[in-house]
Amino acid sequence: MKGWRSARAILIWAALALAIGVPIAAAAASEQLAWRGPVYILAGFAGIIALGLVLVQPLLIGGYLPGLSAYRGRRAHHWIGGALAVAVVIHVAGLWFTSPPDMIDALTYASPTPFSPFGVTAMWAIFIVALLAALRRRLGLRLRTWRIVHIPLAIVIVAGSVVHCLLIEGTMETISKAALCAAVLAAAARIMVDLWRRRTSRGESVARQ
Repeated sequence: MKGWRSARAILIWAALALAIGVPIAAAAASEQLAWRGPVYILAGFAGIIALGLVLVQPLLIGGYLPGLSAYRGRRAHHWIGGALAVAVVIHVAGLWFTSPPDMIDALTYASPTPFSPFGVTAMWAIFIVALLAALRRRLGLRLRTWRIVHIPLAIVIVAGSVVHCLLIEGTMETISKAALCAAVLAAAARIMVDLWRRRTSRGESVARQ
């Protein structure tokens, strides 16, 4: 039994590493990088890493990653949320540096590219969550209130990030990109189902009492 748990833990961590690492490696091998400047490349890879962090977040808060206690999972979720915000800042700042007019159009929802509004919407949702998380104690947000605010924003982040990524035809390889996006959606759906089940079970317990 102990051996199976160890093997299962290794498989889960290996699958997570592959889900994030393979798209990054495939993008690094893209021929399109030859025509890109270093700042643009940095911005692009920051975006890929950000999507990978979006995958990790529900896995942490749901307790799906073996070897991490509930407390450590929550702490890691908090710090990786900050890393996600930083990755997005690097992504946007790099693209701004390479083409300010395009970024102005994107940020004002005037860009003709179909992927821009989804990415910008996800960006604002990430910033709002990061800001509220940093000020949660000062604002006196209770856990229930925090979840009411955080969960809808998390859905926006996941949906916007996935659609943004899928619509972009760039350095990312198609199959590995689709697999990463599918993993992000699956992880988000899993935690939503689990949260709903927990609320339902709690409601039934209260009703019985």
